[in-house]
Amino acid sequence: MGGAVLDEGPTGVKAPDGAWGWAVLFGCFVITGFSYAFPKAISVFFKELIREFGIGYSDTAWISSILLAMLYGTGPLCSVCVNRFGCRPVMLVGGLFASLGMVAASFCTSIIQLYLTAGVVTGLGLALNFQPSLIMLNRYFSKRRPIANGLAAAGSPVFLCALSPMGQVLQDHYGWRGGFLILGGLLLNCCVCAALMRPLVAPESAGGPRPQQSPRRLLDLSVFRDRGFVIYAVAASIMVLGLFVPPVFVVSYAKDLGVPDTKAAFLLTILGFIDIFARPTAGFITGLKKVRPYSVYLFSFAMFFNGFTDLTGSTASNYGGLVVFCIFFGISYGMVGALQFEVLMAIVGTHKFSSAIGLVLLMEAVAVLIGPPSGGKLLDATKVYKYVFILAGAEVLTSSLVLLLGNFCIRSRSKALKPEAAASEEEKPPVDVRVDSREVEHFLKAEPEKNGEVVHTPETSV
Repeated sequence: MGGAVLDEGPTGVKAPDGAWGWAVLFGCFVITGFSYAFPKAISVFFKELIREFGIGYSDTAWISSILLAMLYGTGPLCSVCVNRFGCRPVMLVGGLFASLGMVAASFCTSIIQLYLTAGVVTGLGLALNFQPSLIMLNRYFSKRRPIANGLAAAGSPVFLCALSPMGQVLQDHYGWRGGFLILGGLLLNCCVCAALMRPLVAPESAGGPRPQQSPRRLLDLSVFRDRGFVIYAVAASIMVLGLFVPPVFVVSYAKDLGVPDTKAAFLLTILGFIDIFARPTAGFITGLKKVRPYSVYLFSFAMFFNGFTDLTGSTASNYGGLVVFCIFFGISYGMVGALQFEVLMAIVGTHKFSSAIGLVLLMEAVAVLIGPPSGGKLLDATKVYKYVFILAGAEVLTSSLVLLLGNFCIRSRSKALKPEAAASEEEKPPVDVRVDSREVEHFLKAEPEKNGEVVHTPETSV
């Protein structure tokens, strides 16, 4: 597949690292907040939907699952659209899709219709906003990119803390249909954020027109030739298997220990509050000159920290222990959220990032659909929450080791190849350049004017 890029970062344009980039960062903050928080915040309407349609909780939970599946699984489609039409047009269409899906959902009369509208259409709209916003952020920031990624990632916990209470208020005053209608209008703000994504334009050179962009594939599969990308994709897929499991089960874990419902629900508030500050802080630390070259190892440490927190959290026997677990989980979860796309950008570069993130999200989509259900199956079989947290911790720890060892092997191999390449250059015999006398004679006869002789032609003879 091939085609020209209409909204690609132009060749030779330096990232502004500020200026209009701060507006792009604000738009990315809002888009990230909607994309990650909306599937969780919509769960406040589930009880009303159960009463309305006479269905079970598992049936309504599929709405959030479909939203997440669309957000992750349509990654390659988003890459193709961005590489063909550009970031801003794709985001404008995505904002309309996200809004229309929720507006249409307010008129639904069956749960299947909700799956198609609130799940598929809105999920596709959010996906068409999320991925292009990260691509634009990567184009506008270079030196300050780690802190920019951390600030943008903070949109997820901020919006989760805001959308969940707001959804409850909307349901109490207007019912689930009115709430869906208002949320649909709220999602039109994605179009406003899309308008902020102004493409970078190469300045006109003094001697001629702007440099031409080279044609680019709509989905660049050559990223799989990069061993660093392959290791990252495998590690990220393993990590997602267990990363989202503890937030899903921690409230039920607390209730199983006899904690009241209100105190149990407060655990997620603690986790989200810590997460808000952990993401920008992790981005700031990663942006330091002495730390940034080792961002891959810092990401590996963040995953190890998260997995170790899951394992220690499995030993909690009271509410205080779960509070401590949520504090440390919020720190490690924020570090992972701030670093995951920053590390991917560092591995593949700006030119291939649009294709790389789509392929990584597709691989993670499978893990997202397997992770929490597998934890639920284990809980049904054992009736012990401890084993669920141990399984999640083991999966995240495995991913950290895959990334760490894989990156270490690549660096060791590259260092070993440098002396060999230098030695091969030294061993090459000198090139023997000989001049044939016949060539010299032919040259003198063919171009005598260059040797001081006058050549008589019809023009010079007149």
